[in-house]
Amino acid sequence: MSIVAAPDEVRDQIRNLTRMQLIRHLAAWRPDVSNATDPVVAYRVALKSFGRRYLELTDEIADLDDLITPIVEALAPQLLERVGIGIEVAGQLLVTAGDNPDRMKSEAAFAMLCGVAPLPASSGMTHRHRLNRGGDRQANRALHLAVISRLRLDPRTKAYVAKKTAEGHSKLETIRCLKRYLAREVYYLLNPGTEHITPNTKPHKTAA
Repeated sequence: MSIVAAPDEVRDQIRNLTRMQLIRHLAAWRPDVSNATDPVVAYRVALKSFGRRYLELTDEIADLDDLITPIVEALAPQLLERVGIGIEVAGQLLVTAGDNPDRMKSEAAFAMLCGVAPLPASSGMTHRHRLNRGGDRQANRALHLAVISRLRLDPRTKAYVAKKTAEGHSKLETIRCLKRYLAREVYYLLNPGTEHITPNTKPHKTAA
């Protein structure tokens, strides 16, 4: 059930609201449930439930963020210094690394763990790689979110994307490369004794 498919009477009342105005408006509805078979009433009941659940989850997320923020700041301040890596992204990467110490022996192993290491798929004279759909999907998502943030905020990443686009690479291909580079960057940040990377510099040949 969605607002788009709701009866006109319902949509007309919420058409011009912002997202949070909409959520709070829905959560505050008091539909007459004595006539729940009426489509308008049924939509109001369902949308009220969605609005209240959204607010509850938002408050729960805020409480959990308050809980994990000092932990992440204490364990990995070096991650938080990097563009695009916030508390949730850093927290997930710490969990992935901590749960898989045997997969932290090299940056290539960490990239494979995160599902961002491209897999060979060559055939005959054609040399190519395919998307890796394995690994820790939550870590993969964390890297993806960080890369998307960098696409908006980081001038070096924007320049890299412009270069790859000019070379004929698709946006998805470029994002895959950026995720691989970011996995390498994160690996060395979590293993500072392996190689020192100063903030806002490229590890090896990375561009993110």
